Amino acid sequence: MNYWLMKSEPDEFSIDDLMACPNQTEAWHGIRNYQARNFMRDMMQIGDQAFFYHSSCKVPGIVGIAEVVTRPYPDSSAFNPNSKYFDPKSDPAQPRWVSVDIRFVEKFNDIIPLSLIKTLPQLADMYLVSKGSRLSIQPVTAEQWHAVLMLTR
Repeated sequence: MNYWLMKSEPDEFSIDDLMACPNQTEAWHGIRNYQARNFMRDMMQIGDQAFFYHSSCKVPGIVGIAEVVTRPYPDSSAFNPNSKYFDPKSDPAQPRWVSVDIRFVEKFNDIIPLSLIKTLPQLADMYLVSKGSRLSIQPVTAEQWHAVLMLTR
């Protein structure tokens, strides 16, 4: 199993929105960074766990857990000229961008703020706190995963 951190702006799509989706499942689409896309396309597997992270908000941080429930598939938003994620260079015959479906697992009682994560030595090498790291999908090691979970229990 792989572990991930997936960022979303809560005013666009929050963990509460995921909870409200049919079957508490939704497509994670609109990724337009090649490195994040490569993580999804080449490494994500059904059953992988992901921290759901609220970004670009008053208190950014980890708010819960989701599970990857599909293999990567073509991101249809890239082909829709009415979508803000439209990519005129993406070809349906050879899609440039992918999506996966994620399912809600858990919402934490309290947010784990980025400010706290940055202070913990066991998370010092977490991709999230690396200088210049802004990827919306990032790998998390098993050790980092368990260290973060200890903050919720």
